[in-house]
Amino acid sequence: MAETLLLRDARTASGADPVDVLLADGVVAAVGPDTVAAGARPGAREIALDGRWLLPGLWDEHVHFTQWALSRRRIDVSAAHTAGGAAALVAAHLGEHGAEVPPHPEHPLVGYGFRDGLWPDQPSVELLDRAAGALPVVLVSADLHCLWLNSAALGLYRSEVGDAPGGTDGTGLLVEDHAFAVTGRLAEVPDELVDQWAADAAAAAAARGVVGVVDLEMAWNAEIWGRRVAGGMRSLRVDTGIYPQHLDRALAEGLRTGDPVPGGAGLVTVGPLKILIDGSLNTRTACCAEPYPDGSTGLLTVQPDELLDVLRRAVGGGLVPAVHAIGDRANRIALDAFEALGSGGRIEHAQLVANADVPRFAALGVTASVQPEHAMDDRDVADRHWAGRTARAFLLRSLLDAGATLAFGSDAPVSPLDPWHAVAAAVARTRGDLPAWHPEQAIPVADALASSSRGRRRIRPGDPADVVAVDRDPWTAPAPELRAMPVALTTVAGAPTHLAPELRAMPVALTTVAGAPTHLAPELG
Repeated sequence: MAETLLLRDARTASGADPVDVLLADGVVAAVGPDTVAAGARPGAREIALDGRWLLPGLWDEHVHFTQWALSRRRIDVSAAHTAGGAAALVAAHLGEHGAEVPPHPEHPLVGYGFRDGLWPDQPSVELLDRAAGALPVVLVSADLHCLWLNSAALGLYRSEVGDAPGGTDGTGLLVEDHAFAVTGRLAEVPDELVDQWAADAAAAAAARGVVGVVDLEMAWNAEIWGRRVAGGMRSLRVDTGIYPQHLDRALAEGLRTGDPVPGGAGLVTVGPLKILIDGSLNTRTACCAEPYPDGSTGLLTVQPDELLDVLRRAVGGGLVPAVHAIGDRANRIALDAFEALGSGGRIEHAQLVANADVPRFAALGVTASVQPEHAMDDRDVADRHWAGRTARAFLLRSLLDAGATLAFGSDAPVSPLDPWHAVAAAVARTRGDLPAWHPEQAIPVADALASSSRGRRRIRPGDPADVVAVDRDPWTAPAPELRAMPVALTTVAGAPTHLAPELRAMPVALTTVAGAPTHLAPELG
């Protein structure tokens, strides 16, 4: 029998009186005054929330989970404002931890988080060679679309580098498919080790109120998550993404979006079919209608006819399509494909959208799967590389007003796996002490929370018993408090995945209605 939780004195709306909430059999069984305790069962646990606010559990709709788990253990080079600064961070790390770095030439040193879109100097192989010598070094960009390698790393990954310009032009920069190929090699960590790192990352996510993720790792994710659940990892629901290179296998196995994954304990389901058709803003490969300052317009990595063919096969097999489109030209091509297909789906990112295309999301039933924190990370690079176009960049209010469905994510590790960052960015359009960036695109907190909880706006009977209790009123908290929202309790299917030490959790010994016992523990009999 599933665990039964009785949550005492919870506020389910701003200014609401506290009520009790019963979680039983994996759903919200009842919400109301203390008589709801009549539904408690032997062995139930009672948790006193003491007036805390109880919300539907939060989802991250776009995560690269293994990359996120790996990035938490890599050198952080996100603070570098120049190529020289990034190389200096590598040298400093080696100076401090050199003895701990594996000397074997097939174990590269990996850093993560550089953003070169505003760097005044050029990355080079020589620069990293001076910092690391003969040790292979790979730096992964924050957007995952670019890698920077030194000579030893270029040699180590010779087959993946192939004819990439970065292998011959002295920069050591790999972009898009060449970068993804090396990234795949970097993820070749023993299963037991990467699964432990993933479990740690999942526990950290639960501590921020996360109950589920859409994992868009470039891998056969159904197998990976089946293995993790079998190993005892049960703190998240997971929708497992599929990529075109695995489409034949998915169709042959009859996988359909929304179906449970065998061995997933009811927590793992088949997610969307994801296809990338352009690059990213920071790498200047997002496909745009107008040029970047250097005269390029980005990359269209999948032609429209090929895109439509893949989407038709996916939809015909029961898979919901999710198209990665960042530039405005890519978004138009994706919307055109959905229109020709006659079926809805998702566009991942939708960072730059032509005004005429905004109403098409709702009209075509296409969800805008967006990452509000990216606007905070990329506001300066957007001002430079999309100058004159930023009024239609990272749109939220315009899409919402046009009737589109928003689904918030982080794209972790591009941004941290923390939905409260997305909510705060969507509501305030700023971070820290900076003025709001295009504040006309801010949305109300209720809509931001709904976009982070699959449209659920409050706790209702019959909903999944995936809830989060927080210490402050999220509907009235200012943006800095939203961003750092203290989370006291998270449950998935009624089972606590995070419980703050100060909360009491105890078995229910006695419940009464109108003075008559409705449950009496044996030890009280």
